[in-house]
Amino acid sequence: MSVDCMNVKPGVEVAGLSDVGCQRENNEDSYLYWEPEGSEEFHHKGRLAVIADGMGGHEGGQEASRLAVETVREVYEGAAGDDPEAALRESFVTAHARIQNFAEQHPAFYGMGTTCTAAVVRGRQIYFAHVGDSRLYLIREGRILRLTRDHSYVGRLVESGIVRAEDAETHPQRHILTAALGAGMEMAVDASEAGVELRAGDDLLLCTDGLWSVVSEDELARAVSRGAPADCCSALVKLARERGGPDNITLQVMHITDAQVS
Repeated sequence: MSVDCMNVKPGVEVAGLSDVGCQRENNEDSYLYWEPEGSEEFHHKGRLAVIADGMGGHEGGQEASRLAVETVREVYEGAAGDDPEAALRESFVTAHARIQNFAEQHPAFYGMGTTCTAAVVRGRQIYFAHVGDSRLYLIREGRILRLTRDHSYVGRLVESGIVRAEDAETHPQRHILTAALGAGMEMAVDASEAGVELRAGDDLLLCTDGLWSVVSEDELARAVSRGAPADCCSALVKLARERGGPDNITLQVMHITDAQVS
């Protein structure tokens, strides 16, 4: 289990880790971190972190999540203008179409799709886009705030008041998605309407349901607050595996060391 410690520009510390878990034969999750090399482009684009959890059989899921993270990076990097949210939305729409086109060209992969959560840190702001039930959290001074909402059957029950939020994490139908890249003709992207301001000392956590479904939010906050991103990744994957690791486990942690991060 080797943690990926990214070589990044000053202002943040970043690490990521993906593990197959204890009950799956293949890892259908994907993730990446990207930042421009040039200072001028870095000023406009900031830093991009993406995570995806594929579905549709092990080959279909692997291909869907890979297509998602690579397309989001490609489209975001090439987007014109100075609006991170608009660029993220465009990248999700493009990824959705590419996954569907791939499935049409490869009938064996019919039904492939993926969750996707992407975060951009630019200056003192974080912008994000999201489809599915992979999550983005902000941890500040030991407190955790989920910035995304699950596009899932149970998520709808919580929003309608039928199921309590504290019961949703263990609900037997919690993994039934209501939206995914590549699934359905229409695809609505959730995105930050405005950037969320960051502070020095903040931590950002992106993770798939292989982590959050077996580790509570309080436990996530404690682990992320205690150590460096690489140590946090190792500790949380270890904890998820100790609890059975029923799914692939993937996370990225970004620690803000400077309030002016790009």
